[in-house]
Amino acid sequence: MTIEWAAIDDAIRIDASVKSKLGQRDAVSKELLPDREEAEASTAAYAKAIDDLQDRLYAEGTRSLLVVLQGIDTSGKDGTVRGVFNRCGPLGVRVTAFGRPTDIELAHDYLWRVHQAVPRRGHIGVFNRSHYEDVLVAKVRNLAPREVIEQRYEQINAFEKHLVDNGTVILKFMLHISKDEQRERLQARLDEPDKHWKFNAGDLEDRALWDDYQRAYETVLNRCSTEHAPWRVVPSDKKWRRNAIVAATVHRTLEAMNPLYPKPAWKASDFKID
Repeated sequence: MTIEWAAIDDAIRIDASVKSKLGQRDAVSKELLPDREEAEASTAAYAKAIDDLQDRLYAEGTRSLLVVLQGIDTSGKDGTVRGVFNRCGPLGVRVTAFGRPTDIELAHDYLWRVHQAVPRRGHIGVFNRSHYEDVLVAKVRNLAPREVIEQRYEQINAFEKHLVDNGTVILKFMLHISKDEQRERLQARLDEPDKHWKFNAGDLEDRALWDDYQRAYETVLNRCSTEHAPWRVVPSDKKWRRNAIVAATVHRTLEAMNPLYPKPAWKASDFKID
């Protein structure tokens, strides 16, 4: 199956000139990708192709790809990583999960820990949460003064522009689920013993702030979707559709980058292995 990239990208990519309203975005979007069997086959094929392209990117060693995954609790950041990058070898892919800042991280500016995790040339870096926590959680939970939060949007845009100008391609995905779907996924963590470890009572506190988080995400989408690093809102109520869309986007991006194996300064015919 070939995913119709142009139509899907038109639907999920955020145009900063148009106000984005998450409440008006369908978290299912069946019309984008209706067939589950085909979508899952497509995800598997794209995952293999991403591994091949990542090998070329690593060998080329001049550019990098940063994939940012954001979403409310249970939106599927971990599942997306597994579904899209499960075929990739560990050498050239690094996943960084950003949790509560440590004391050392808090002693620096908020982008310090993020810059350290930016992928090296030749690598793919995946952020499970990211620097956007500092204008999402920090805003909703009042962890920083309003005027400080306000400054961060342009600081983030400038930071990402700096990365792009220095050879890092950025893909940003907001994994969009409905409140009803989050309820089901949280309930599953209580009902299924092998998921108990995933449950955090703090998730219920954040759920009570659902509307505040939706507004905070809308501000991020409207303020930080730029030409050099646009946001894409991926309908994620169906995990298989989410994975297929993200995999297609990553694959297309790597294909457009077209990494090439370097040509050695020697000829294979000059050597003989006894």
